[in-house]
Amino acid sequence: MSATDSVPTLQTLPSDQLRALQWRYADRYDLTMIIQSVRPVARGPIARLVAQGGRNTHEWTAEKNALLAIYDESGITAAFLNPEHGGFIEGPKNLALALVAFELSWVDAGAATCSLASNLGVAPIHERGTPEQFAHYMPLVSPPAPGDARVPTRVAFALTEPIPFVGVETGMLSGKMRVVSWETGQEPILNIDKRGRFITNMDFANIVTAAVDSADPRIKGSCMVILEKSDPGIWDAGVPTRKMVHQLSSTCDPVFNLNVPASRIIGGYSVKNGVIIPNFSHSEIIEAVFRRTRVTVGLMTSAKLLSAIEPIIRYQRSRFRGGETGNPGSPRYDLGLQTKQDVLHRLVDIWATGEAGAALGFETARLYDRLDPLDRVKERMFAEQGLTGRSAMKALAQIQQDAMECIALQRQPAATRDQTRLASLEADLLVQYAIFDVQANVLCPACKLWNTGYGATIMREAVSLMGGYGITEDCPGFLPQKWMDAQLEATYEGPEAVQRRQLSVTMTHHLFIVQFEGWIQDLRAIATEHPGTGARAIAAAMEFWLWTLRYMQNTSDANGTKLYQSNRQGVTFPLTDALCWLLASRQQILDVVELGKSGAEDPSVTEELPGTLAFLIDLCHVQAARAVGETSRICSELVFGYQPQPACSCGCSDHAPAPESTHLQSFISMRSQLDVSLYGFRLAKDRAANALTTVMIPEALDYPV
Repeated sequence: MSATDSVPTLQTLPSDQLRALQWRYADRYDLTMIIQSVRPVARGPIARLVAQGGRNTHEWTAEKNALLAIYDESGITAAFLNPEHGGFIEGPKNLALALVAFELSWVDAGAATCSLASNLGVAPIHERGTPEQFAHYMPLVSPPAPGDARVPTRVAFALTEPIPFVGVETGMLSGKMRVVSWETGQEPILNIDKRGRFITNMDFANIVTAAVDSADPRIKGSCMVILEKSDPGIWDAGVPTRKMVHQLSSTCDPVFNLNVPASRIIGGYSVKNGVIIPNFSHSEIIEAVFRRTRVTVGLMTSAKLLSAIEPIIRYQRSRFRGGETGNPGSPRYDLGLQTKQDVLHRLVDIWATGEAGAALGFETARLYDRLDPLDRVKERMFAEQGLTGRSAMKALAQIQQDAMECIALQRQPAATRDQTRLASLEADLLVQYAIFDVQANVLCPACKLWNTGYGATIMREAVSLMGGYGITEDCPGFLPQKWMDAQLEATYEGPEAVQRRQLSVTMTHHLFIVQFEGWIQDLRAIATEHPGTGARAIAAAMEFWLWTLRYMQNTSDANGTKLYQSNRQGVTFPLTDALCWLLASRQQILDVVELGKSGAEDPSVTEELPGTLAFLIDLCHVQAARAVGETSRICSELVFGYQPQPACSCGCSDHAPAPESTHLQSFISMRSQLDVSLYGFRLAKDRAANALTTVMIPEALDYPV
């Protein structure tokens, strides 16, 4: 036996159990069951509807409408709800909803959007509703039980409006509210005038949560309000949006002019000097909602990439079969296009991107499951202490200082640190809230930005690898439809500029930077035990990025203008892009390390683990190299790009001399170290490519084409 024969290689596509270990839900029976409920829906009725041309119209048809009852029966609709309201999952459900979106998007993202839009619609009530609103509306969303004749409650979320460049600026509201009547001792009645744009679920929604602004001196500011189809006035679902993507979801431009009681203001209100003051502005509510729902959108694109692997492998291998040349048993017959390294390397890039995006998305979902209970603790404790506005900000600043101390103690050697103080800080729920909250404020927009933005670009690669099939309706795996869908997902819940803007603020938070520095140390430790993962390269790139961030924050350009500032997006936005590459690759490495550890203790994956783990490690290395390259390029453009171009000794500027600045020399040295960190990258890519030629795949896709 040769040395190469002893190296494990990928035998089959990763199993469900292996994924459960990798994405850390193997101990959750409820999540395993929901996947088993969702998958037959996605690969059964949804796939058949797509194959039969259901996406060829933007109208909401009877066939599309029939999916709603299937969602109800399978438990998809109730996945968002607590058990007391008809759900079946205790506690936070971010990971559960992420898995639902992932499974549905494996086949069709429009179906996923249709399913999850009701969750988005009810989320403002769930996150910021009054106890009375919560108790009334949450049970209504639960599907009717067998024998229950009530009409199912469907919810829509109406934020965007028919203003120029809709969706770019969620702070602009043309929807208005006015006081219709306000009799002494009676609740005010409000008129809501709202015209929506690109509103999902409107063909069948009977409740809408809408964002509106005051057009009356007796109401202060903006809010979100609950509208019911039975309210007096105009409820017009509007004309269907003539979209080219997500056709299995209902999207319309509705018109509302309804009178509702002021108790419908989400989160309630107070009255001061005869003025209604909502407890939450519309922006405060959508911030609480979008910071969670953006994660599922990011995972929808990653699911597309991973779903493309099997159809592409099948296409590559069968490309030349049926012709006069290439007999069974010959490389041309058995491997087809896979005799060419180019198509294999490009497929490796697609797979590696899908793995990194899924890793980042599922980690962010898990993070919110940890954060949500702490968030409610913080809200309750602040309310009990009467902390609002500036007093709340001051209290939070102190909590963040305690969190900094906690992290510093955790990084100290156990023999020298104050164990009593550390135990106290780790038991402090507000300290843990601060740590997780700062992480989430970075990971959520990073996941949305990188998964959907770069994911859409790589999805184009998947389509191109299908040859002529990639431009046909019957392309296996629905890849062209998925590519088009990805373009919309990149703009859902805020386009890329919105995510970059948020990241440019949150990634500079001192508490995040401290954690980021700790992550660098952790990756260096991982690199010692798992040298083939690319962890050392990512640690070096993260340090390189951090150096660049600090340099840009403390440097001016050749004209004396500060470089890192809010309106200088030519500086801030590229740095957010580089960070996203690093965060995705880091999490991919952490997931594979976790798989190696937990997989070794699970006998059900004993046979597939060695080969799959070796392959996934190579994918980590491939993705790490790409992340290093992007980070190096972006940071170099920023550091040198804002320097005045020096002239050489002959008086021209064609041959710039080496910079004399000590800072720049340090930067050049760090970049050289990054280049050296790429050792072995192409060897890993070759191994991964070779594995694609031998991996076994099913005879046919498990859903129709």
